[in-house]
Amino acid sequence: MLRAFLLSLGQLGDRKILAVFVKSLLVTVLLIAVLGAALWYVAARLAARWGWDSTAGGLLGAAALLAAFGLSWLLFRAIAIGVMGAFADDVVIAVEARHYPAALATARNVSTARGIGLGLRSAGRAILVNLALAPIYVALLVTGVGTWLLFFLVNGWLLGLDLGQMVAARHIPSALMRDWRKTGAVERFALGVAGTALFMVPVLNLFAPILGAAMATHLFHEGRSA
Repeated sequence: MLRAFLLSLGQLGDRKILAVFVKSLLVTVLLIAVLGAALWYVAARLAARWGWDSTAGGLLGAAALLAAFGLSWLLFRAIAIGVMGAFADDVVIAVEARHYPAALATARNVSTARGIGLGLRSAGRAILVNLALAPIYVALLVTGVGTWLLFFLVNGWLLGLDLGQMVAARHIPSALMRDWRKTGAVERFALGVAGTALFMVPVLNLFAPILGAAMATHLFHEGRSA
């Protein structure tokens, strides 16, 4: 895992990877901005319908923007990985071109439609699973650490699967993906936990999707050659 992280970190300066970073970050920021604008618009409409004055309406709008900020923080991982799904192939290709040229020669490019599909399923899965566990998160608040520990472990498992699928999609036919998911679960979980930890570090969390995809590529090929 450490080797995969160090190799991935060392390739952040690759022009192709930097291009993916810029594109994915811009799309992520755009989606968050759209969420904020939508909540502010709804708040403004509600204030007008209820006949509130401009001051009360402004306060409601500010509350909506704060809510959007909070939701964006909570959903950043899901949004970022969902967006990353559309561009992950470029990261995987860059890593394979430098470190695994033989595998690159036999790989299949993931179509934009399939990449977006993987990304949407990843984001949807993260949101639905965490919503389903919300009552347990709340109940564990009394323990002080239980909520964060469960959140960390669950999202580590989800993230490991998501990142692994981004790479496996290039080398394993869709019909065999179910069998692939039955193998390497421990390694994917470790990858997901590492990726989730990166998402919790300010500034570094912006690079977490890129680093995660690159690390997943190294681990996938190391696992196949073992």
